[in-house]
Amino acid sequence: MKQINLRFFCSIVIAVCCVTNVVAQQQKYIAPALSDSNSWSIIMLPDPQTYQKFERNQPLFELMTAWISENIDKLNIQLVMCTGDLVEQNEMINPDGIAANQASKQQWASVARAFGRLDGKVPYVLAAGNHDYGYTNISVRRSNYNTYFPVDKNFKTQKLIREAGLNAEGIPTMENAAFEFASPQGRKFLLLTLEFAPRDTIIAWAKKVTGMEKYKNHTGVILTHSYLNSDNQQIVKENYPITDGNYGAAIWKKLVQPSTNIQLVFSGHIGEPDNAKGHVGFRTDKNAAGKKVNQMVFNAQAMGGGWYGNGGDGWLRILEFLPDGKTVKVKTFSPFFAISPTTQQFAWRTAPYDAFEFQMDK
Repeated sequence: MKQINLRFFCSIVIAVCCVTNVVAQQQKYIAPALSDSNSWSIIMLPDPQTYQKFERNQPLFELMTAWISENIDKLNIQLVMCTGDLVEQNEMINPDGIAANQASKQQWASVARAFGRLDGKVPYVLAAGNHDYGYTNISVRRSNYNTYFPVDKNFKTQKLIREAGLNAEGIPTMENAAFEFASPQGRKFLLLTLEFAPRDTIIAWAKKVTGMEKYKNHTGVILTHSYLNSDNQQIVKENYPITDGNYGAAIWKKLVQPSTNIQLVFSGHIGEPDNAKGHVGFRTDKNAAGKKVNQMVFNAQAMGGGWYGNGGDGWLRILEFLPDGKTVKVKTFSPFFAISPTTQQFAWRTAPYDAFEFQMDK
């Protein structure tokens, strides 16, 4: 009888411990919030291609943009950036059901629909990646980008456009464009999107724009698809069948380093199956004016099951710009995990390469 009671007692203790542990884990979750009520933020979305190529994954990316929509006011979101590779294939009409089960038209429609949740609410600026060109990957510089993301799709973005470069077909699009905005504290920013491995003509265009007298006191920002690798090095060369492209090292040498106002560079592109560290990188150098240039790569497309997984486990980055005008806090968060109490304990990545801060020059 004593043995039975002891077993019963032990089972109760174990049950209580399990419940306590679950509650403790749930209590660890804290929803995203600004550390300073006067801060503002930019949301950085990684390459969406793996979300788009499978029908089952498409709702995950829509969940991410829906979460952004719900948090515009709470996080004082001023801008959303996406690192490119909006789709897996630009012109594929017959998916094999293994590498993808959505034709390119369906992929483009899906990513445009997801961003449509932000239309009229917050500006978003999207880089064009190598998968956004050619047939299944870049072979020629023809893209459906402008068909699904024309300049007037989101009037909030359209209001920020100041300059536009020509794509490879000679058309001014947001593949290469300059956007001007100001922080709530009045700091002026000039953000340039550059096509994947930008051509020399685009580098020259970007250099001309950032060198204009009216932008000399702006904080220059570059958003392009391929720039840094996970070893925090500027990419020198990639084996794509284009001959007129500039990768990270060349972009730095020809455009960023000679500038006096470019202080931020953002990119995506890289990845390693289910290895968060293989998707990220960061470095700081100085431009010709001696100002710090913080360069960040963030992607997640091979998290959540590799290249044919769920698209990236919903990971995104929250960049909180503090009102001191120089401190930026970087946080890595997943609305996908955060949506349920069962998985909320996994909603934050807190490794040093995922949660850190950096300083900008004023």
